[in-house]
Amino acid sequence: MKVTRRSFLGTVGSGVAAITVGAASAETAVAAAETPLVYEHADWKFAEFDKVLKFKGRGKQLYDLHGMENGAFFNAIKNSINGLQFGYGVPAEEIKIVTCTHGSSNVMNFDDSMWAKYNIGEFAKVNDKETGKPALRNVYFPKKNPKGSTDLNDRKSVYQDDSLEALLGRGLQMLACHNATTGQATQFIKQNNLTATVEEVVADLQSHALPGVIFVPAMVAAISMLQSEGHYSYLMGPAG
Repeated sequence: MKVTRRSFLGTVGSGVAAITVGAASAETAVAAAETPLVYEHADWKFAEFDKVLKFKGRGKQLYDLHGMENGAFFNAIKNSINGLQFGYGVPAEEIKIVTCTHGSSNVMNFDDSMWAKYNIGEFAKVNDKETGKPALRNVYFPKKNPKGSTDLNDRKSVYQDDSLEALLGRGLQMLACHNATTGQATQFIKQNNLTATVEEVVADLQSHALPGVIFVPAMVAAISMLQSEGHYSYLMGPAG
């Protein structure tokens, strides 16, 4: 067996993590130990990103998202899909909309368990309309019209649903920023007075992402690749 510096450090790190995590599972400890500060090519699922990059279609857009703006940009994404599919006649299978989240919007990539565990609603200043308090669930995910019609002009139609769950079902691809996740993990530890390491929290977040989310190195670099090599058109989301 060939032992490289990376594999040696990973093995040592795994052992240290297993001791310090305590009640956490060995799987989580190993994942945490293997979460580097800076992604190198072999550290992430490049092949999955490459499929997005090489997607063959006529309707290809990326949304550069920084701030939350209460998820208002999901309505624009829904309009993009509807406009391309029904207005311009682009087949659904030739449409690919990609969300490039960095900054505070990166938290939209995580499931309910992470929102509750790390008090993400408090962190992101997002209230749950059902409770009137900081959200303990990803309020942007559930379908708004789970039993909606297929009438394009019905405001409760499935085609007017701009929830993440509905948009993912229509082919939305979500990208999460590894750098932003690391920065937010640091803030979650401070906000919640946790004893976990940044690496452990990053591994926890990444293992509880929404379906199909791809964690990429430096989102600003991913956007450049999508534009220059993937020929995705660029749309700027809210700042902040």
